[in-house]
Amino acid sequence: MPAPHPPLEPRRLQTPHSGYQWDGRSQSFFEGWYFRLTLPQPQVTFAFMYSIQDPIGGQPHSGGVAQILGPGDTYLCRSLPNAELFWAWSEGLGLGHWRQALPNQRPGFLLPMAFTSQIQEGYQVTASWHQGQLRDPVSGETVVWQYQISPIYGWGQSGQPQQSTAGWLSQWPIFEPGWQILMAHGRATGWVLWHGQRYRFHQVPAYGEKNWGRAFPKRWFWLQCNAFDQQTEISLTAAGGRRQVLAWTETVGMVGLHHQGQFYEFVPWNATLSWQVSPWGDWYMTAERPDYVLELHGTTTHAGIGLRAPTQHGVMYCCRHTAQGQLSLSLWRKSNLGLSLVLQASSQQAALEIGGGPWCDPWHKPDV
Repeated sequence: MPAPHPPLEPRRLQTPHSGYQWDGRSQSFFEGWYFRLTLPQPQVTFAFMYSIQDPIGGQPHSGGVAQILGPGDTYLCRSLPNAELFWAWSEGLGLGHWRQALPNQRPGFLLPMAFTSQIQEGYQVTASWHQGQLRDPVSGETVVWQYQISPIYGWGQSGQPQQSTAGWLSQWPIFEPGWQILMAHGRATGWVLWHGQRYRFHQVPAYGEKNWGRAFPKRWFWLQCNAFDQQTEISLTAAGGRRQVLAWTETVGMVGLHHQGQFYEFVPWNATLSWQVSPWGDWYMTAERPDYVLELHGTTTHAGIGLRAPTQHGVMYCCRHTAQGQLSLSLWRKSNLGLSLVLQASSQQAALEIGGGPWCDPWHKPDV
């Protein structure tokens, strides 16, 4: 549902596909968003995951879900069943969902004070502002959050037009699902009230991405980190999956690295990618272009937590996730003299995930 914009919404780093993708007619459709905060002190992650499914309404799976990952991989899930109380902008990042209707008011962006006073349960998020309040159905407590966002990296070289994560072909409905990093790196200031404790933060790393289509990939893995030890303004996103492409499926991978204003992209059309990912606990990936080589290794001893994702049968538990992963990365430049190290970094606060299946054995690419 169209909604008015607040004034002075930032556009400089807006990526393609930032706006709502639903055509207003399709019955089988989902769109999902992931927004992450990484608090270095204490080492805490908050990740907010929102989805809307079959927004035309009246379908078996019509409605929305909000999931929040909190400290120590704790978890909240709240349904937002009325699709008519969801709103989103088609031309830029902006969305929200209320759990209850307000008398004689159409859903849309509210000024922060108005949202706080009028909305008992719901959320709203733009490129520069994020707030919400939801009741935890398990504990009965209300989780509340609000923070400002200052984007630093979108998806592409600094100072240049931003890129589609899946390349220029993603402007057409070819890939299933679509995927776009909205903000590879930014800074957030605000607070989250979680289980009675208020976490205040100033200029901490923030991240955002989205998916849309009919369902998540049949199988996938994912790594993300923009809070590295002793180093700032580095952001990494890497993934591999088996996705639908028109009438066939393909296995595809991607790595994107932002560092000191430069964007290093490793995708099937410019690089060779390989990986070995275990059913849980170990993610190893390499990517090579004619000019650069990158190596990633993620591990975790934490059990992780199950998360829900949209499927053709509704929102279901189908992935395992932790925000307490260890990650190391190395980037080398290639020349006639060999390899020279450009960047080496590590983190104790990486997000690591596997999804779909089957995951009975490690996943190798190329197959061995």
